[in-house]
Amino acid sequence: MPSLDDQIDRLFAGPLAGFTAARNTLAKSLKGDDAARVKALTKPAIVAWAVNQVYWHARPIFDRLIESGRRLRKAQVAALEGKAADVRGATAAHRDALAAAAKETERLAAAHGSHPPPDAVTRTLEALSLAPDAHAPGRLTEPLQPAGFEALAGLSPAGSRGAAHAAHTGGGTAAHAKPAAAEARRAAEEEKEQEAEARRREADIRKAEAALARAQAAERRAHEAWLDAQREVDEARQALTRSRSRTP
Repeated sequence: MPSLDDQIDRLFAGPLAGFTAARNTLAKSLKGDDAARVKALTKPAIVAWAVNQVYWHARPIFDRLIESGRRLRKAQVAALEGKAADVRGATAAHRDALAAAAKETERLAAAHGSHPPPDAVTRTLEALSLAPDAHAPGRLTEPLQPAGFEALAGLSPAGSRGAAHAAHTGGGTAAHAKPAAAEARRAAEEEKEQEAEARRREADIRKAEAALARAQAAERRAHEAWLDAQREVDEARQALTRSRSRTP
């Protein structure tokens, strides 16, 4: 029997459209705290769900991204501490891994008829790769925003150049706060539009399937009626033949 965590993992690894129904079904099969835990699970937003799919269905690509993020963070920390570090190389490797993960995210989502905003997908993957311990991989419910250079706060930059860079970064954070908030709102609106479009497509598919089923049923009835009519014709022809054979 799978553990509860395994069953919850399957919820997040499955199709977004079926999440709520599957969650409710699982909750009904449980009791007490386990049932309450499952009922409290939030249906992922489309971007979070799409990123989750990379973790569940393309783990090598996901692991490569996380490892490249770890190396980039390590290089940045070393540079802040005045140690030798190949920040440029680590950045390039992380950029390549991020592009590959974003492409796979879009492919997996498209296989389910979903098309999350590419920019929001990239931001979430970047945030997840640079701060993997802060999030539950495979169980995201909301898009993420990269913490940026300020995530390294608390480290002591070596020399005045590092201090100047830190000061410049701190000033930039406030300057970019409003644009970042506006961008987050746009991403949320795009997400809602994508979900609405996905629901419309699913409704259209259900209507088309129902129409096809009705047409096929009508075809079967028509075929059966034709067979009945054919039998009646055959019987009438045989009766006529018999009647003629008895005529003197």
